[in-house]
Amino acid sequence: MLLSIKTKLKLSKTQEIIMNKHAGIARFTYNWGLATWNNLYKDGLKPNKYILKKFFNNHVKPEFEWIKEKGICQKITQYTFDHLGDSFSRFFGGKGGYPKFKKKGHRDAFTIDAGGKPIAVGGKSIKLPTIGWVKTYEGLPHTTCKSITISKTANSWFIAFAYEQEHKAIDKQHEIVGVDLGVKELATLSTGVVFPNPKHYKANFKKLKRLSRKFARKNKGSNNRYKAKIKLAKHHARVANLRKNTLHQITTFLCKNHAKIVVEDLNVSGMISNHKLAQVIADCGFYEFKRQLEYKAKKFGGEIIIADRFYPTSKTCSCGHIQDMPLKERIYNCGSCGHSMDRDLNAAINLSRLAKP
Repeated sequence: MLLSIKTKLKLSKTQEIIMNKHAGIARFTYNWGLATWNNLYKDGLKPNKYILKKFFNNHVKPEFEWIKEKGICQKITQYTFDHLGDSFSRFFGGKGGYPKFKKKGHRDAFTIDAGGKPIAVGGKSIKLPTIGWVKTYEGLPHTTCKSITISKTANSWFIAFAYEQEHKAIDKQHEIVGVDLGVKELATLSTGVVFPNPKHYKANFKKLKRLSRKFARKNKGSNNRYKAKIKLAKHHARVANLRKNTLHQITTFLCKNHAKIVVEDLNVSGMISNHKLAQVIADCGFYEFKRQLEYKAKKFGGEIIIADRFYPTSKTCSCGHIQDMPLKERIYNCGSCGHSMDRDLNAAINLSRLAKP
């Protein structure tokens, strides 16, 4: 099966400059491709990534010597056009917005390969094509990969790659579990296990607000503004990492110990449109929770079952009776059989029943 990993790089100042150069070339290529695509479309033509890539390599690239500078991997322009083509595919498929021009210092990233040859990785050092040896903070699995993506968050650089690994079956403690996601409790399992919602964004909101104010007050273009920007970006990254760590712990526990996991198909975009709950719901990371479950279930040999979005999990009693349940009511009191149970636990149990034949 195919797995992926992302980890932080330990770079010298010289290596950071090289990474910034690669990211700059990738950004320039992407913006050139997007501008050319827009112009061709206005002229009534139907552009695609293959036409743009061929024209760029034959007529544009030779004019810029800095793109062909020594130590620069030439594969980055090829992958940049692939990323542009993917962006338009998502747009035409209704899965994303229209591609936007990239800005310096905002999601800097590029992809490289070894010309079709496998790239060996393992340990705390890795030899990147053209760039050379770089160090990582944590040990990597000893394997090979086809390509490597390098990205920048705040002032830190990360590498990410996919690799193949044999599937290993793991004995499960439970056959079926229903998972009810919420705001008060992040996840309630039908087995009775409850994972509280740490609300990382809310806990760090005051500091984020203070750093945002400091950044806004600095003069544009000044070195102090750049320092304030890095501090703010670092703290945003810290909050995001805390949230991801919480989700990783929960999803790993679920996939390692349960053979079948039933979750709701939540309308996250619709929930966020409610301005009163948008911040809290976004802090929960429901979409990331579902994404992690899907790939970890394959990794640990489990199965994910997605319940229908309109299935009344919170309104249904074990006896089959359905009644209205306002959000403020946290205890389910059945009007038919008199059964009383925690609202979220009742919903999780109802979800678990969907996996039974």
